[in-house]
Amino acid sequence: MTDYGRPLRFGLFVSPEAALLDNTFALAEIADESFELIGVQDHPYQSKFLDTWALMPMLLARTRRVRVFPDVASLPLRPPAVLAKTAASLDVISGGRFELALGAGAFWPAIAAMGGADRTPREAAEALEEAVQVTRLMWSGQRSVRFDGRHYRLAGVHPGPTPAHDMGIWLGVGGPRLLEFLGRSADGWVPSNSYFPPEKLPAMQQRIDDGARAAGRDPAAITRIYNVFGTIGDTAAADPFTGTVEQWTATLTELAVQTGMDTFLFGTPGDDIGQVRRFAAEVVPAVRAAVAERRG
Repeated sequence: MTDYGRPLRFGLFVSPEAALLDNTFALAEIADESFELIGVQDHPYQSKFLDTWALMPMLLARTRRVRVFPDVASLPLRPPAVLAKTAASLDVISGGRFELALGAGAFWPAIAAMGGADRTPREAAEALEEAVQVTRLMWSGQRSVRFDGRHYRLAGVHPGPTPAHDMGIWLGVGGPRLLEFLGRSADGWVPSNSYFPPEKLPAMQQRIDDGARAAGRDPAAITRIYNVFGTIGDTAAADPFTGTVEQWTATLTELAVQTGMDTFLFGTPGDDIGQVRRFAAEVVPAVRAAVAERRG
């Protein structure tokens, strides 16, 4: 059993599809009323997608309290120094409502076709580790910073602005090396149930915790965000992520108090507003109550 005792949070995972723009704005209104986070997937090579970094400022402008972040930023197509400056700028403009999550990259032929680096798994891991260091330097408030890595360099750049709040760096990673690095050097983990189902999470959490303890960090300081894709139905299903409210409630409660996930972002086919409203009205309060009861 692993429960880090962190506050329970909920949010939405949305797609930046151009054809769904009005729907996305409607979802942002719901999120501002009912959730803590909006995560926007970042796949610049998708022809039907708007650019995530153009959409996120619009979501911030149309909301007042919910936080927004890329879920997760495609690092091979976005230089980390520029990413860090953009993230800090959005945080300042929104009054501290932006978060940053980075991914090492996926769909490499599509990335290469758009002019990005076509990296091996080792190179992608190295680049992500360097990007975390670059980001922290760009947020440091120092007069001038330098970094000489294999993939990225800073040659006396003047960083700024600094974020409006103590912004962490979250990583969407899954391999042993990067999970341990996350524990040592990052602030949050963002896996998805479509890639990492619940039964895989405990061993991955242990990797993060081992890395944190080796660096003298408290594992409970690291947030654990789970993108949960599925649908809420009226009949029980073998897959709890396509089952009833009761199944969803039981599954998310166990993930919180047994597996240590503290934040759940709901995604559903077509970004269905009815499903989102049902998640907000029926699943979220039931999970909050169940977790509170289990925690005593």
